[in-house]
Amino acid sequence: MLKPEEQFKIIKRGAFEILLEKELLQKLQYSYETKNPLKIKAGFDPTAPDIHIGHTVLLEKMRQFQDLGHEVILIIGDLTGMIGDPTGRSEIRKPLTRDEVLKNAETYKEQVFKILIPEKTQIRFNSEWLEKLTPMEIIKLQAKQTVARMLEREDFKQRFDNHNPIGIHEFIYPLLQGYDSVVLKADIEIGGTDQKFNLLMGRELQQDYGLPQQALVIMPLLEGTDGIKKMSKSLGNYIGITETPKDMFGKVMSISDELMLRYYELLSRVSGDELSKIKNGIKDGSVHPKKTKESLALELVERYHGSEAALKAKEEFEHIFKDRGLPDDIPVFKIKWDSDVWLPQIMKDSGLVKSTSEAIRLIKQGAVSVEGDKWDEPDKKLPRGEYLLKVGKRRFLKVLGEG
Repeated sequence: MLKPEEQFKIIKRGAFEILLEKELLQKLQYSYETKNPLKIKAGFDPTAPDIHIGHTVLLEKMRQFQDLGHEVILIIGDLTGMIGDPTGRSEIRKPLTRDEVLKNAETYKEQVFKILIPEKTQIRFNSEWLEKLTPMEIIKLQAKQTVARMLEREDFKQRFDNHNPIGIHEFIYPLLQGYDSVVLKADIEIGGTDQKFNLLMGRELQQDYGLPQQALVIMPLLEGTDGIKKMSKSLGNYIGITETPKDMFGKVMSISDELMLRYYELLSRVSGDELSKIKNGIKDGSVHPKKTKESLALELVERYHGSEAALKAKEEFEHIFKDRGLPDDIPVFKIKWDSDVWLPQIMKDSGLVKSTSEAIRLIKQGAVSVEGDKWDEPDKKLPRGEYLLKVGKRRFLKVLGEG
């Protein structure tokens, strides 16, 4: 086991905040001297079936703890997921059914082991202990906090000030998440910056129950491929870990050089010394950003799809962008062609875009070409025929007319 100071340096990499650093070092020192691993907790509510690489920031930090010899406990919030985390919400979240939560949870379990080491990971469902709480125990738990304390939370405060409804059940969410830490006697909890209120609740409840308080490793929220907003499926700026190797590789190659370094810090498993060399090399010009980005894309694709798929994705990317060739497996969309067809409708029906309005916007931005020529007339229709469409840098489609 590495010395506590060396462990701390690894744990601190990429962290937004550690509460409290002194406590974390003390816990690492105790673990080192007694040879007892620390209990590291992180929770995920299975509110959606798929994980994108923004979610993996926490998982990668958990993997670091595993590599350092500590015990990782991944909490799947099947019960809290049915309440709905109010974090960042401007309105009451629609609760999920148990069937939806359990279905999503199974998908989560499959995906997290692309990062975590199965034999070193405990997976626990918090319904295991939360469903056993009696009404009186729940009332006693609620009595440990005040409405005023809950309204210190920014999203609750904004909703209260704007006269937007706050469900009473939403107040209990952070209490239940904190109670998870009490039950598990967690030494450290990992969470995102948006979860700080909930993480602190765990510390407070542990103290109320006479337990040592957990240290907190608070990680930043990963920006999406646009480099501006938090990675989100709804914003379309995400990289899903179940995406094809080709799409994943292409998306990583599309990010800015500045964002690439942030992805390296939070997602790559290169050592701290290697990362420093990359940063200094890009700064003094001795390291080419594109080559460095290519290495990151290879690493991430290999993590989720294997080395063979990663190399093939790299070759195809080079074929498209360096040799100006075309990918080997361009999807084909067949349509019944009774008369001239509006291009935005083809783009929507084929799945290239979500709506005709998005297609129109892309056409106006000059991001759409037909047979190699830029298509800049949103209202113009295509006569019957065969066409090769290109949207942006990576999306291709063969359109074949029938009938």
